[in-house]
Amino acid sequence: MQLSENFTLEELTFSSTAAARDIDNTPPPEVVEHMQILAAGLEKIRALLGAPLHIDSGFRCPALNAAVRGVPTSAHTTGFAADFICTEFGAPIDIVRKIVADGSIQFDQLIQEGTWVHVSFAPEMRKEVLTAHFVDGKASYVNGVTA
Repeated sequence: MQLSENFTLEELTFSSTAAARDIDNTPPPEVVEHMQILAAGLEKIRALLGAPLHIDSGFRCPALNAAVRGVPTSAHTTGFAADFICTEFGAPIDIVRKIVADGSIQFDQLIQEGTWVHVSFAPEMRKEVLTAHFVDGKASYVNGVTA
């Protein structure tokens, strides 16, 4: 199912973890509606960066979210969030800096999470920008974009 010009339902629900653990990651209809909002936001990011995005994680059903140790309140579970990279544009920190500097894309959360970017288009639209720092595999978050 095509959610937008460049993003499909299959792409935004695929998970190698779900496949390996035989987890059914099929979203309910109300979540598919949320995923259309997500796809529209991802289209804006793709246009801004001028290159395709590679989605590492989109929707996560509760079982999949638990399997990847996501927080229970993750916007991934409601279909509003995705983790992505855009190697043709550059490093995740450069992607976040570009989105923030441009200022035209409304988002709820934008997080530079080491080797990927997390973006959420949840209805709160807080424009929260965070940077994750990892120590012994555990993330801590600071406000803003930091190296």
